Amino acid sequence: MANTKSAKKELRKSSKKEAYNKKIKDNVKSLVKRSKKAIEAKDEKAKDLVASALKSLDKAAQKGVIKKNTKDRKKSRLHKALNKSTK
Repeated sequence: MANTKSAKKELRKSSKKEAYNKKIKDNVKSLVKRSKKAIEAKDEKAKDLVASALKSLDKAAQKGVIKKNTKDRKKSRLHKALNKSTK
């Protein structure tokens, strides 16, 4: 457990930041998962779901929750799957 005043403050800050990052990551993961399921099911809403997933990935990377290369990789794979299913 933290002893000094500054260490206690850092603990509070890090736990708040952790909760904030987890919320964003969970949202991104659920959107990507729903998009993949819609693509596999050849759902008509797949394009909209993919668009929202891409937007959330961009925002997460912009906020520093995920790395840029991670965002690019996930976006690329989603686009690839969507294009493959529409052909």
